[in-house]
Amino acid sequence: MNLLKAVFLNVRQVCLRQQAKLSKYARAAAVRLERKNSKGLLKNPAFYFGLAAVILFWMTYASSDSLANVNGLSDSRVVFFNSFFDRNNSLNGEDLFSSQSGAVGMESPDLKIIQNNTLAAVSVPSIVTGKVLGDVFGGSSQSKKEITEYIVQPGDTLQSIANNYEISVNTLLLANELTSSSVIKVGQTLVILPVDGLIHVVSSGDTISEIAKTYKTEQNDIIAFNSLANQGDIYIGDILLVPGGVMPKKAAPFVNQVPLADNYFIFPVQGKITQGIHYYNAIDIANKCGTPIFAAAAGVVQRVKFGWNFGGGNFITILHPNGVVTYYGHVQTSLVKPGDKVYVGQNIALVGGQPGAPGSGISTGCHLHFGVVGAKNPLSAYAIGANISYK
Repeated sequence: MNLLKAVFLNVRQVCLRQQAKLSKYARAAAVRLERKNSKGLLKNPAFYFGLAAVILFWMTYASSDSLANVNGLSDSRVVFFNSFFDRNNSLNGEDLFSSQSGAVGMESPDLKIIQNNTLAAVSVPSIVTGKVLGDVFGGSSQSKKEITEYIVQPGDTLQSIANNYEISVNTLLLANELTSSSVIKVGQTLVILPVDGLIHVVSSGDTISEIAKTYKTEQNDIIAFNSLANQGDIYIGDILLVPGGVMPKKAAPFVNQVPLADNYFIFPVQGKITQGIHYYNAIDIANKCGTPIFAAAAGVVQRVKFGWNFGGGNFITILHPNGVVTYYGHVQTSLVKPGDKVYVGQNIALVGGQPGAPGSGISTGCHLHFGVVGAKNPLSAYAIGANISYK
């Protein structure tokens, strides 16, 4: 019995010694493995990428009071964070216009599900030229390339107005369909062209060469002044400024007015009418920037143009089956592209015109400039201050 006990104790001691050795070897192996992994981690590019991302996120968060209310960094305009994060960006009562000191109302991206497992942001189709980028980031003086409107004041004459704007009286008469015997009245609105010349509305079959020949001017001057891509870059309903153009003795025919049923057009947007008929056969409807704009009737998109555009800002034109063209000016974003077929009521754009925002043109607040070429503007029947809606 004593012998058996002695053997048991001996075996137990051997096992404990072996266990101690194994534990020692295991700890040593763990230390070597940890050192090896640490060295491998420092050599892994993904480690540095993740570290940089964490630092960048921290710097971004630290530069703003909070991600929910960021509206600008110091006095600079925010580019990476937009009004989507602004909880106070709402329309109250009659406050239809955005403040000039507010942040740029950049639209939020659309979201699209890819392969049923990934959510991605999708940019709205747009064409941005180098010229537009230069205007957005570099800034430039547009004082001599804009069509403006002037309200006649007491004591004004056609000659004094022409002298003030450094254009000829004949240019002033042609732009406003007046004659040398016309009498202007105080409060009357006159269209002022930036240079001597005239306005031509493109009709079916027109070409740049024929227009230049008719008004005795140069083709290249028309192309350059209107920022056209080439001779073929004109569409029915385009309003071209012909610099240096002279009206022929046999005046060019005016655009025919197509009679329309009262229900041919729907309201292109909801809002308040803030300006009656003005250049070119247009009505202004104010609403919050980002409000949906709809095609007033079915047709084909002709132009989607971004930039200054004589002060009209970003715009879209649609040719309808009866030859009438509708113009949607000061848009923030286009949801269509040239050549698209649109149906009546289709969402084609968002309201823009916030002062100082890229592509807003000459604007005092968020609104749609809705023009009609070739027919009566249906919104001319509504008084200034009237609210139009689909309800």
